[in-house]
Parts: sequence; C-alpha cells; structure tokens
Amino acid sequence: MNLAEFLTHTADRIPDHPAILFEGRSVSFAEMNQRVDALAHGLKRGGLRTGDVCVLMMPSSLDWALAYYALAKLGAVVVPVNFLYRRGELEHIFKDSGARAFIGHEDYLEEPLKVMDALPRMDMRISAGNDAPGGFVSLADLPVDEDGPFPIVPTDPDDPFAVIYTSGTTGLPKGAVLTHKGLMSDVVEVSRVRHTEPDDIVLSVLPLFHIYGQTHSLNISIYLGLTIHMWTGFDAETVMKAIEEEKSTILYAVPTMVNRLVELAADSPPARSGLRFVISGGASLPVEVLYRFEKAFNATIYESYGLTEFSPTCVENPFGRPTRPGSIGVPIPPFKVRVVDEDDTDVPVGDVGELIVSGSAVMKEYLNQPEATARALRGGWLHTGDLARMDEDGYIYIVDRKKDMIIRGGYNIYPREIEEVLYTHSGISEAAVMGIPHADLGEEIAAVIVLKPGVDVTEDQLRQYVRDRVAPYKYPRVIRFMDELPKTAAGKIFKRGITLEESI
Repeated sequence: MNLAEFLTHTADRIPDHPAILFEGRSVSFAEMNQRVDALAHGLKRGGLRTGDVCVLMMPSSLDWALAYYALAKLGAVVVPVNFLYRRGELEHIFKDSGARAFIGHEDYLEEPLKVMDALPRMDMRISAGNDAPGGFVSLADLPVDEDGPFPIVPTDPDDPFAVIYTSGTTGLPKGAVLTHKGLMSDVVEVSRVRHTEPDDIVLSVLPLFHIYGQTHSLNISIYLGLTIHMWTGFDAETVMKAIEEEKSTILYAVPTMVNRLVELAADSPPARSGLRFVISGGASLPVEVLYRFEKAFNATIYESYGLTEFSPTCVENPFGRPTRPGSIGVPIPPFKVRVVDEDDTDVPVGDVGELIVSGSAVMKEYLNQPEATARALRGGWLHTGDLARMDEDGYIYIVDRKKDMIIRGGYNIYPREIEEVLYTHSGISEAAVMGIPHADLGEEIAAVIVLKPGVDVTEDQLRQYVRDRVAPYKYPRVIRFMDELPKTAAGKIFKRGITLEESI
C-alpha cells in the first residue's frame, strides 16, 4: 500500500487526460507519472533512501506535486512546511523530524538556511528555480529520461508517509505522523460520498503544505482522475475568471476565500458559473455568507470538518440530501464520531461535549511524543479538543474549541507560540494572545500586554517586533495594554477574564 499507486493507476487508466494545469502549461497523467519516475530516480541517485525524511518547503506548484509523489514512490517520508516560516519556527521542525533532505524554492531559502547550517545531517539540499545557490542541487538537474519507470517501493500500510506539524495550546508543535493507509483511506472514503464527473476541473487554491490542500486538491483529484487547475495562492479575481470560463468546476476553500468571492460577486456578478459544488472547511462558515455565495454562484456549499490528525476529513454535509447551514454534517462512512463528556461517556442528543472520532484515517502518533499520543488517542478514539453537539438526525454542530487555537483565514495560529515571541521582548512583563471575531477572516489575532515599569513602546513597534519573527499571517493586528492581567487562584493568567470590547 503506497500513496503513489493513485498516480500510477490513473496514468494507466486515462494517460492522456490533463492532470495539472499550472502557469499556462498542461501536463497529462502519463507525463506527470513519467516526470515523477524521473525525479524519484534522481533522488535515489542523490542518496535518498526508503525511510529517509525530506522537508518540502515551497509554494504550491507542479514541482511541489511531482516531489510529493516522487517521495512516495521512494518510500521516503515527507515533511511539508509553510514556505513563509521563519528561523524560530523551522528549528524545532527540522530537528524533531530528523530530516536529512530538503527540497525548497530558491526564493524562500534565506530562513531555512539559517537552520540548515547547524544541521550537517541535512546534507541533501535541492532547490527549485532558475539558479541553485551554493550547496544546493537544482531540481531540474536531478531527473533523467533514460531511467524509465521507477518501481514503487512496497510500503506497509502503517508506514509513515507525511509528518505534518500542528500544535495545541502548550509546548512546541507536534508532528502528526500520517501513514500511507491513513491518507489513502481518507481519499477513498471521502471520494465515495461526493458526486464528481470525469471532466470536472478542481480549482486548487489551498496551500499544499496543509493537509486540507494535500488530500482534497491534490490526492483526491489524482485518485479520481480529475484535472487540477493549480495556482501558487488564492486570488479572488483569478478564481472568478476560472469559474466563469470553465465548463464544470469544483472549489475547495476556507471561509475567507468564500467571503472574498462573495464580495467580488456583489460588485461584479459572474457572467456565468461553472461551479458544480464547493467544499468549505478549515473554520466555521457564517451562514449568511453561505447563503449569499450560493445565490451569486448557483452552487451548493457543503461544509466539512477534519483535522490534521485524521488525514484530515471525517465529517461532511452529505451529497444528495439537503445541507444544514451551520452544521459540519454527518460522519463519512465508515468513520465514527461521538460527542462525550469529560469521562468519555456519550452526552444526550443536543448536549454539548467533546467531539471524538475514529477510523482508518487516524494518525499513527505524534512523532517523539508518546505521552501526547496516549492522551490524544485514549480509548481508541482521537480526541479533537472541539466542543460540539449532535442533533436527532446525527448532524454535528461545532460550538467552540477547548483549545485556544485561532483560525485566521483558514490558517491555524497558536497563541502560546506568539506569546513566547512577545515574552522575548525586553519591555514586556506579561502577554496573552487570543482570537477576536473578524467579519472576513473569521478571527483576528489580539494581544493584551502588560509592560514593565518605565517602558515606553507603541503598538506599531510591538506588531513589527512579532512580524519580524513569525510568518506574516501570525502577528497580532490588535494590541491592547493593561496594567495587570487577571489571574486564577493558582496564579495563572485567566484569559476568559479578559474582555476586549470589539470585533473587526
């Protein structure tokens, strides 16, 4: 069982069908498979072996997809990383993963180089782009045509393929180990509940370093033999043009993308809509935005739910039945879902409890963290940390999060990480980071600060301080100063006692 079988089977079945459209070029499934084979040969000749760990750090692109599937064919382990991450974010990931290889784009090497220079083990360094810097091999120089097909390395179902770093409210990011079996199971089971057509074109705007983009935009499309129209990122006007011009399209999106398209349609309604349906995930979609989108584009939005540790999708509004706006839907068979209390006992219908899930797509473990793994997978169920309720028909509604995680425009931001950065500022005594409502992004990042006596620092200076140290979407846009933060009896900062009288 190897994820790369999706590509080889589809290339055998429909070799001439377009697989990926990227930057004006179309690549068929046969050509994609040939290029993946060539790259796998090149990586093997370069010294990469089965089981080796490779960081993949560049924007979504054809090269990204080729590298991903080449690593699968090799039986290697991929660590997809946000290409905007800075040194402080990369140090733990590079060290914890044990990566010995790196594939990145030449435009985004400055920060990872600061980490790799101290990691002699990471000696296989590959760069996509026109000019490979010193110490790097060009991605274009690796493959050669004369090697022919690359035999897929047999992997056991529970062998890891992807380690994707995610985080809770405390500690460093945890590497969720996703297996070939888990990733393939999620693709197959999700595909069974959706109604796609052979000529559908998937509008791929989700970042591929995120599990949502990997499973939905890439792997499901490859498995089903659908054409992927891929961009490096989301631009509302570009997507609108594709919706108008393409005959039959599918869009996987986060609520911020949906809202941007709604706003664009309000000013300039689409001349026509080729959208068949939209899957919205990553955060809760406001019901009013859903209604406005469906009216503007004459297409149904199916809200979906998943998490990195489940490869990711386990719940979705079902096709062929009326959707329930505000609900994430019902469990995707054969995955199972429960809503439980603190003792993992099922709560009555309509009551709020923690959402727990089980099935073949669940992660193997958190890398190097047996205690965190045991907590998350206790009793054979993955504990999501999300609070939910279930109605009498089995539809699930997310009520809140037990974790403090902020979801800003579909990106996960972990307050503890930002707080740690703030605490490195010499003028800060205390800091608390939280999410506040935002009409477009869903949530915005707010920081409440207590300064040390006599310190004079402005909100703008603190924003820039954090911005210099984390990815651009993570720094707090809203900063407020207080004389003292509320505390619990144990002396811990009591975030629920902090009131920010605003939403934006």
